[in-house]
Amino acid sequence: VHLMVKLLGPKAGESIYDPTCGTGGMLISALAEVKRQGGEHRTLKLFGQERNHMTASIARMNLVLHGVEDCEIARGDTLAAPAFHHADRLRTFDVVLANPPYSIKQWNRDAWTTDPWGRSFLGTPPQGRADYAFFQHILRSMDPQTGRCAILFPHGVLFRREEAEMRRKLIEADLLDCVLGLGPNLFYNSPMEACVVFCRSKKPPKRRGRVLLIDAVHEIARERAVSFLRPEHQDRIAAAYRAFADEDGFAQVATLADIAAQGHSLSIPLYVKRQTAASDPSAATQAPTLREAWAAWEESGRTFWPQMDAVVDLLDSLVAEEEQAHG
Repeated sequence: VHLMVKLLGPKAGESIYDPTCGTGGMLISALAEVKRQGGEHRTLKLFGQERNHMTASIARMNLVLHGVEDCEIARGDTLAAPAFHHADRLRTFDVVLANPPYSIKQWNRDAWTTDPWGRSFLGTPPQGRADYAFFQHILRSMDPQTGRCAILFPHGVLFRREEAEMRRKLIEADLLDCVLGLGPNLFYNSPMEACVVFCRSKKPPKRRGRVLLIDAVHEIARERAVSFLRPEHQDRIAAAYRAFADEDGFAQVATLADIAAQGHSLSIPLYVKRQTAASDPSAATQAPTLREAWAAWEESGRTFWPQMDAVVDLLDSLVAEEEQAHG
């Protein structure tokens, strides 16, 4: 969370929003970052929504105990009934931070198809995975000029086939700024690898039409069965994010055309090539991660299916010639 906040760089006077705020940890982290940078944190405006009533009450208490005066924590389901809006439009914020519940199945998909808040602009996610519903809510909650977001997601949002069309629209809208892949075991209740997706309403000229992909799976420390990011890991990731340049084996800038050529998959190993066994002898004995195996499968599939289509076309033409020859 500290890394996410650090890369977004909240400033004094800005509005900060978490649509699935839990006990308010991300909002407090943003407050702490402004303090660290010497900004006037009392001018921040903090907003959050939380479905669980008890948790929402704890978040409200948490912010008060941290000396926050200008805050509003709403209770309720963000997808079904967003709490922050003006008339018929969602309220927008300078910074949005979120760790939505992963791939929830119990949500009103039918209502989403005709969402009155205009949040289904990329499409309707499958019933079993509401990740892109939260994603679209967040994008619609960003200020059109200053808006930026960081969302902690499972890696599946980068390449799952049933979300491919929504991903294509997202990429072509040029809202996507950076995809950051993190290492395993960073969460107390799960060994999974996660990713952070950064978006901006208005990218700086240098970043327009391009997306930075960072493979930070090895930027991790492990002590007493707990994994975490040391300051030096965060600093390396932050330096790559700000440089927005290629770094062999760690970061790659991809154009929208590059991503389109990969079928609009954002699977990080498709772009950031890790060391091979030839350059790293120890790599030959290491089993590929699930992400790497999936990316390799996708890459081979993009080669296989055009070849198969060519074979089918050839067979069709041979059959046609045979039929013509025999009248």
